[in-house]
Amino acid sequence: MGMSAEGERAASPREEEWPEAEKAEKLARGAALKWASGVFYRPEKLEGLGQYRNRERQRNSSIQSRLKSTVQSYLEGVSAGLEQLRSAAREVQNVSQDLGAARWALLDSTGQFQGLQQMRALMAEHVQLASVVQVLPQLFSVHEVFSHTLQLLCEQNLLEAHAELMMMEHLRDNILSQLHLRGLSSAQATVLSYFSGLQELNESLAKQLWDIVGSSLQLVRDDPVLFVTAVRIIEREEKIDESLLLEATFLPPGRPKGWRQKFYHVLRETITGAHFRATPMDAEGSGLARHLAALQKDIVSNLLVVKDLMVQCVPAHYNILSICTTTYHQALTSHLQDILREDLDKQALFLLLEWALRVYPSPDMMGHPDLLPEVDVSALGPLMSPELVDQTERKYVVKVKASVLEWMQKTLEVEFKEWFREEEPETDHQGFFQSALPVIVMQMLNENIQVASLITDSLQQKVYNMALEELEVFLGRLREALVQCGKEHQKDRTTPKYYVSYLLAMLNNNLALSSSVSSLHSDTACREVPASLQAALDRTQKKTCQLLLEELLLDLQPLCLQLPSRKWLSGSQLVSSMCEVIDKYAKDFSRVGKPVFMLLLTESELLVTSQYLRALMQKKMVCKSNEERRQLCDRLLQDATQLRELFCGLGLDRSQQSLEAVFALRELICLKDPALLSLEVLGFATKYPDVSDEHISTLLDLRGDVSKEVRHMVLEMMAQHPQVLPESYRPIFSTILVPAPELPFCIRKGKCA
Repeated sequence: MGMSAEGERAASPREEEWPEAEKAEKLARGAALKWASGVFYRPEKLEGLGQYRNRERQRNSSIQSRLKSTVQSYLEGVSAGLEQLRSAAREVQNVSQDLGAARWALLDSTGQFQGLQQMRALMAEHVQLASVVQVLPQLFSVHEVFSHTLQLLCEQNLLEAHAELMMMEHLRDNILSQLHLRGLSSAQATVLSYFSGLQELNESLAKQLWDIVGSSLQLVRDDPVLFVTAVRIIEREEKIDESLLLEATFLPPGRPKGWRQKFYHVLRETITGAHFRATPMDAEGSGLARHLAALQKDIVSNLLVVKDLMVQCVPAHYNILSICTTTYHQALTSHLQDILREDLDKQALFLLLEWALRVYPSPDMMGHPDLLPEVDVSALGPLMSPELVDQTERKYVVKVKASVLEWMQKTLEVEFKEWFREEEPETDHQGFFQSALPVIVMQMLNENIQVASLITDSLQQKVYNMALEELEVFLGRLREALVQCGKEHQKDRTTPKYYVSYLLAMLNNNLALSSSVSSLHSDTACREVPASLQAALDRTQKKTCQLLLEELLLDLQPLCLQLPSRKWLSGSQLVSSMCEVIDKYAKDFSRVGKPVFMLLLTESELLVTSQYLRALMQKKMVCKSNEERRQLCDRLLQDATQLRELFCGLGLDRSQQSLEAVFALRELICLKDPALLSLEVLGFATKYPDVSDEHISTLLDLRGDVSKEVRHMVLEMMAQHPQVLPESYRPIFSTILVPAPELPFCIRKGKCA
């Protein structure tokens, strides 16, 4: 027990000292048990236990041998390291002793070092005095050199003058640099004052240089030597600037000069001022055209000089042709924007668009063969931005629209002024009436569209859309003028004398406009006539036809007022007179194109039918006997047959006529048995669904033999069988108003009883 307790006490420190070893041993034992239980889980496996034991024993022996070898090597290395540490400690101790001795020796020599410090100060002063002695001759000659340099500048000996100027600047800068390094900044003001003439020389030289650069285009033509000299001086100064900036210890006053950038600036200002800052020019018409032509000529000429001459006078890295090309491009862009701020007319706007989008990149200007391939106009970008082009195009369209509006108004005034001439309108090769109106209008619109197509497709489309809109507005004003002329004619039918002929000419004009609209656009895919414009054309045709039919109605009304009457029943020539009137108008209608002629014929037939039926329903006559009803039936048959044959002879097929309504009405009158009227009326209402109770009641009154009971039965049957108008049905009765029924009694004006 005592031993086990001591063992536990002995193990406890080890466990606390090597917890990882204890943990590793437990893991190893657990792994071994798991392996053994897996291998010997069957009794027959125990036969190989001896082999496993021997193999594991050999492996353990091998592992122990390697561990011993490794530990031995580690111990030998540790021993060698400890020996080296002991040797290093001894050497450090020796060095420390030597340093202590040196420190005491230095302390003993302090007085001697103070003498050396005085000698160093004297030496520095001697060096400074020696430097001053060396530059004294140059310092004494500074003002003389200034005068000589100024004289050289006046004589335009620029290279010599610049050489002396550089020498003086170098002398000054060296002195200032020495003062700067020694911290004598207070003395710099004296030096700068002594060399103050350098500033004047610099300014004088710079002025001459920039004057030369400003006239460089002329100089390289006449005598490039002066320009080359100026470029050489500028490059010298650039190299001095670069070397001073690289040292970055001391930067003399006035540095860097940046004369190369100044060269570019002066060149750009010269180009801009020569062409784009002149006195204000006339921005209208020929003045703008001359200005743009002059710009085109000067720019091409100057760029050719730069490409052929100036490029040879400057270093390649100047990219002088690219600089000049870009400067012209940017200046032109700004110049065009300034011009566009003015209130320009359509001609000026067109000139600017054409010049910027067509002339500028063409071989006549920036694409000139002699400028290629060095000048690539595509790399410069557009002269006018897409937004500015769109804005300018819109301004142009507004101006063109105002012009088109004015011309159309004048055309309309001239057109209606011709209506009051004492002669018929002109005719074409087919004998159709016409006037110059559609030709003038379409030619004006087409010319504007064609002119716009010379610029861009977008401008062409804008003008095309504007043309269609203005044509639609024009048709509206044309209809208003037609209505006004119709009102004047109603007051006095003798003026215009050839009112009907000019209305027919207007119908032909409308047809001509309708057929010409699709040809306005060059692209066949975009030739579809907008629905609103087609509707305007249709309304114009409808209004003109309406005026013609009103004229026909005025001639028919006196004849229709005589229907029905006893005289008419006995064999009047009223319908023959109506046929003469209709035939006369039909001959006039034949002076228009066939589609419109057939339309007029159809509408005339419907008008005659409705007027004939309206006359019958005015309650002017009531049949008093069967004989009168028979006479009425015969007269209706004769009249309807005569009218039908007339319209058939004019070319209107029976299936297209509405006179069948007169024949159907005759059947209602001819019916001998009033009791059968309900069925006949029902059939009549089915065939003509727009007939009303009032119409039927009036027809029953015309018969004169219908009792109240039969009338009630007929009207009740109609109420029980309401009719719906088919979509393709042409109304006949809905346009006929029936007079209000007479009151059965009237009230006298006297007092009531």
